[in-house]
Amino acid sequence: MPAHLRFVQDSVHLPDSADVVIIGGGIVGAACCWELTRKGYRVVVVEKGCVAAEQSGRNWGWCRQQNRDERELPLIIHALQRWRELNEETGEELGFRASGLVYATRNEQDIRRWESWNEMASQYGIRSQILNGTQAKLLTPGSTSDWRGGVHSPDDGHADPSLAAPGLMRAAIRRGALLFQRCAVRGLDISSGKVSGVITERGLIKTQQVVCAAGAWSSLFCRRHGIDLPAGNVIGSALRTHPADAIIRGPFYTDAFSCKPRLDGGYTLALSGAGRLEPGLQSLLYARQFYPLYKARRMNLSLKLRAASFYQGPESLARWSMDAVSPFEKMRVLDPAVSAGVVDAALAAIGNEFPALKGLRVSQSWAGVIDCMPDDVPVISPVPQLPGLILSTGYSGHGFGIGPGAGRLTADLVTGDPPIVDPAPFSYSRFARGTRPDAPGMM
Repeated sequence: MPAHLRFVQDSVHLPDSADVVIIGGGIVGAACCWELTRKGYRVVVVEKGCVAAEQSGRNWGWCRQQNRDERELPLIIHALQRWRELNEETGEELGFRASGLVYATRNEQDIRRWESWNEMASQYGIRSQILNGTQAKLLTPGSTSDWRGGVHSPDDGHADPSLAAPGLMRAAIRRGALLFQRCAVRGLDISSGKVSGVITERGLIKTQQVVCAAGAWSSLFCRRHGIDLPAGNVIGSALRTHPADAIIRGPFYTDAFSCKPRLDGGYTLALSGAGRLEPGLQSLLYARQFYPLYKARRMNLSLKLRAASFYQGPESLARWSMDAVSPFEKMRVLDPAVSAGVVDAALAAIGNEFPALKGLRVSQSWAGVIDCMPDDVPVISPVPQLPGLILSTGYSGHGFGIGPGAGRLTADLVTGDPPIVDPAPFSYSRFARGTRPDAPGMM
């Protein structure tokens, strides 16, 4: 996993009860916990591995409005405002910098697509400037391409995945939240058709409100209770470099590579849009729903078949009882292999575009599992058929930047307070094919 992940100290005694239990210590779970503690709730976060050990600590760190789905724009607007406030509010360094963001291209179709997006986004008050070739060149000093144009989003920025979720959790703990790492939730305790607690490997915590923010594991967890959540998983690879010249000063995207500067003086670097599929039984279960998304992106996806995906991890259709070891205990942290050739290709791409960065030295490379929904938009929603369960998952690679907003919206749904944005676009019901919350023997 990425190095330098900030350590968060566990709480000591598992409580008998809580106002809210959050399953998952990623950016959304941590942000939700922070917001709930600010509202005065007794919150317990239960994490099978450790805080931000999976995709929340492995992503690019971009905090962007640019090119988001329209349904997410109100939420990212709020999220960016929270990013600007949270360092001071929490007393923690989360790594956020309002650096702006630049996309540059040699393709006229990209320009037309960005122009269309800008026209839509301007209705939300988002500032985004289409660049001509000269302007794109000025914003990418040292680049070799003869850019056709680009787009500049001055209010966007980036944060540090190794600092953000851990910092939010540390701050929440100081306000009274409890955290238990290496403690998997095996399932829900259900009474009279409603959530009455969570069953962890260390015992029962009574509660009437549970947030499932379990990322790539959410669908498997839901299936245990007969709840149908169509989710797919994509593996993305990235790397960080040793400190180098500050040629690129904010998140930068072109068709060959994407990068951002790091607080330590290096860069986080990846191949733009590249992903790997390692399908298991879950992928087969939801193949029809995901086919349109796969068809649109298949040129950037590689396929690797692994027998292990079919019987272990989040892609399996595992069965377990509440008093036995669960799949979440057998695989504490998803740590997939880096896709072959990615490191060399990414280094070559950035060196070709910025000759001053040829010879960048790799400090570390890693891969992470991105949980996706068929329409590329998360589920932030109660499950109507099982009162007390709220899903906050399926962020489709957008979750880190949107995390503080998503955490606040999730907290509002828990407490019944007026939501910061309309939650309807994120409703679980848009996918639901029926649930069977009375089926504890399910997968």
